[in-house]
Amino acid sequence: MPTSSADIYHVPGEQADWTPDTDPVPLHRLSVPAPNVLPFAIGTFDTIGPLSRATFPHRHTFYELLYVTSGTGTHVIEQVPWRLRPPHLCVIAPGQVHYWAGVRDLQGWVVLFTDDFLLAHPEDRAALRRLAERPWLHPDPGTAPALAALISDMGREFRDREDGFITVLRSYLHVLIVRAQRLPGALPPEEETVGRSTAVARQFAQLLTMHTRSGGTALSPRPAGGGSGGGRAAVRATVGAYAVRIGVSVGYLTEAVKRTTGRTPGQLIREAEIREAKRLLAATGLTVSQVAREVGFADPAYFCRFFRRETGLSPGDFRRQSERDPLPPAASPGTGGNHHVRRIESIDRP
Repeated sequence: MPTSSADIYHVPGEQADWTPDTDPVPLHRLSVPAPNVLPFAIGTFDTIGPLSRATFPHRHTFYELLYVTSGTGTHVIEQVPWRLRPPHLCVIAPGQVHYWAGVRDLQGWVVLFTDDFLLAHPEDRAALRRLAERPWLHPDPGTAPALAALISDMGREFRDREDGFITVLRSYLHVLIVRAQRLPGALPPEEETVGRSTAVARQFAQLLTMHTRSGGTALSPRPAGGGSGGGRAAVRATVGAYAVRIGVSVGYLTEAVKRTTGRTPGQLIREAEIREAKRLLAATGLTVSQVAREVGFADPAYFCRFFRRETGLSPGDFRRQSERDPLPPAASPGTGGNHHVRRIESIDRP
């Protein structure tokens, strides 16, 4: 276990609690000591630590905003390679798989934050999703110095932690997101480019991916007395939970999703659960009970009935079938694709 990684993606002051990660694409969480530390961190690639330059495919439950000032190599996001030509501004949304390949002399800033940090400006969630669809933005020579100065001020505010620093950091982040949307190549506001129902359906699809890939915890209620860190239980998210998160009625969500996709939200939720269960059964050594919990089922017996109803096979039969007819071997890190990587240390509390 690498001792130099203890502070990676942990807000300073927390003792890291490392556990093995059995997922072929590791899921990283921003863990903070509840309840008095904000779900936010900022630093350079050096001060954040080695995982900020991870060369294996991984994903997060939090946002990662990168401002690259120098370096060579490639950043691979959802299997698409982006060659470094600094300066770059990049947003990685929760659930997106990414890694660095052939990188040398990578320098710049890393900003990490969860959905909770956007409470003062909830409209920034949609802006971040749009920015993540155009992940490598190039500030022009007239804009780059101002962006660099803004991010540097954020780092100083986070480091000094004077009175009111949380409010200042939220304001700085909002300004940074607004300015990022002005950069060449950024998508315009969603409501101006697509209809409202299409925007709602897109948001539902993104939340569905995030919730499924988070082990069924992204939309889970927080435990009583909990803070900003871990501790959420995996649950099956209902259509109503998605509607509340998006800010629409269940009826409107159902109508919007069906108009856009031809299927109901309930159908899409079940399909996503089955995809994730199949992936875990075929690619990990988790027991059926553990797979059930990862997908959000508290009752393994009910999960087995659900899986058989949807696929015609029991989870055990599916696993045995996948062992007889395995998936193609995974590519080695740095070559793109969906990788099976060695078990690595988690950066989240279990």
